[in-house]
Amino acid sequence: MKPSRRQFLAAASLAAYGQAPQPKPLFTELDLARAGISWKHDNAMSAQRYMPEAIGPGCAIFDYDNDGWMDLLFVNSGPSVFYQPTGAPPRCALYKNNRDGTFTDVTAKAGLNASFFGMGCAVGDIDNDGWPDLVLTGFGHVYLYQNNRNGTFTDITAKAGLDKLPSNWTTSAAFADTTGSGRLDLFLCAYVKFGEKPPFASCGDNRLGRNFYCVPRVFEGLSSMLYLNQGNGAFRLASTGTPIEKSLGKALGVVATDLNNDGRPDFFVANDTVQNFLFMHRGLDAKKQPRWEEIGLASEVGYGENGQARSGMGAEGGDFDQDGWEDLFVTNIDQEMYSLYRNNRDETFQDIAPRTGVAQATRLMSGWGVKLFDYDNDGNLDLILANAHPDDMIENYSDKIKYRMPLQLFRNEGGKLKEVSRDAGPAFARPMSSRGLAVGDLFNRGKLDVVVTANGGPPLILENQATGGNHWLGLKLEGVNCNRDAIGARLRWRDKHRQRNGGGSYLSAHDPRMILGLGSDAQAVEVEVRWPWPSKRVEEFGPLEAGKYHALREGAGKSI
Repeated sequence: MKPSRRQFLAAASLAAYGQAPQPKPLFTELDLARAGISWKHDNAMSAQRYMPEAIGPGCAIFDYDNDGWMDLLFVNSGPSVFYQPTGAPPRCALYKNNRDGTFTDVTAKAGLNASFFGMGCAVGDIDNDGWPDLVLTGFGHVYLYQNNRNGTFTDITAKAGLDKLPSNWTTSAAFADTTGSGRLDLFLCAYVKFGEKPPFASCGDNRLGRNFYCVPRVFEGLSSMLYLNQGNGAFRLASTGTPIEKSLGKALGVVATDLNNDGRPDFFVANDTVQNFLFMHRGLDAKKQPRWEEIGLASEVGYGENGQARSGMGAEGGDFDQDGWEDLFVTNIDQEMYSLYRNNRDETFQDIAPRTGVAQATRLMSGWGVKLFDYDNDGNLDLILANAHPDDMIENYSDKIKYRMPLQLFRNEGGKLKEVSRDAGPAFARPMSSRGLAVGDLFNRGKLDVVVTANGGPPLILENQATGGNHWLGLKLEGVNCNRDAIGARLRWRDKHRQRNGGGSYLSAHDPRMILGLGSDAQAVEVEVRWPWPSKRVEEFGPLEAGKYHALREGAGKSI
């Protein structure tokens, strides 16, 4: 749209006096009070500085009531063996999207009454009924809530067999179909052995003579867990005796994605102070159980360039260079730099973070939530990072490292990641104790908005203003023979590629819909969908009109 004569003259007048009009920020901050969001995270910070206090929280963007508008979930702490709150205990919060920029707290009405020291969440349709179900992770408990299809949930944790876990501290989680059954299985990250009764481990004698949050090296690691969906509301522990159980880690982040294009999901796990794990799916055994091989070291994603384990926290997958092969990203603590692992197409990876510029930009940062996403709808995957140091006392004995850190935004410019945080808006200049990060289209405009949680503070919601006239295509995938959420589906349009992954980021869950950036071309688009196993369908849909959402159902496209 051309500017009006008045707008043109105003801009010319400013230029004549040496004042260029200020560009609009890429993201604007949603006023929480006006939006009706009053929730705040309670980190239960104590003088003892118990480790679980520093780790949460996560969040989710999902449509719990299937009205076509994304709702919000925030995970909170709560009563535990080391924390007994006085008064009303902290609680998780579910906010319904009112479709007008405001939200309503429906937590109690929805039946989400878990009271525990929560960490993160995962969203997936475990019974293939078309309604999203919910997993909450945390210290001492995991909760599984089944969607009742009427705006409420039922706690089926015990029925599902998730009430007694071999590891008592779970963090991130991911859904994926690991057996080709068409049902979603559940991968649970386990962090460290903290203890279930006093005395609880704490660390002291820093320069201030006070307790501080321990470096995770002082704790023993745990085995992450894989639970197979039995199809009747029950899950069965299936990682016993496998490399998943044998690989003791300190897992904080996980993404389920197909890294070798064999049609089966693999798991990349970010570990804190021990090597990262890459569990490659090697098919099914005679009993139709998944076989795994851990190749973190061999694939060169396990350690840093100096051969040292780093403090992996957030994990992400995406085709950064658009070659049809998924790449990986992991966030670390300050001085370690973050890594962008380019897929070499032979089950090995090369860390190209130094070459892209992101390594230098994150040297003094500590990262948690992360997402490769197309914020400007040009078709390329950009990068957003949620940063903060885990030690709230770090500034007392470090001149350069801060506890609260700003978000970072990078634009993908043909293989280079240009930091554009200065243009992103005032929120990107404000330090936060960030943790979880999720992206999604909160206002159904075809623009990916961002939700960030803060340890011990309110969330941050960023409304995307950045598409710059670029066009988009929105897709909601519906599996029939494969899992209903179509996790594992691979899309191709024009010369672009995208995969529907499970998990990713840190403790959080994203909008399940796919937004495909079309750049300046507004023409209708043909999209190829390779549905995940057990489906063998590869279908073409379209031409699909740009600028709107389309529902794509397995079997309804043209077979190719």
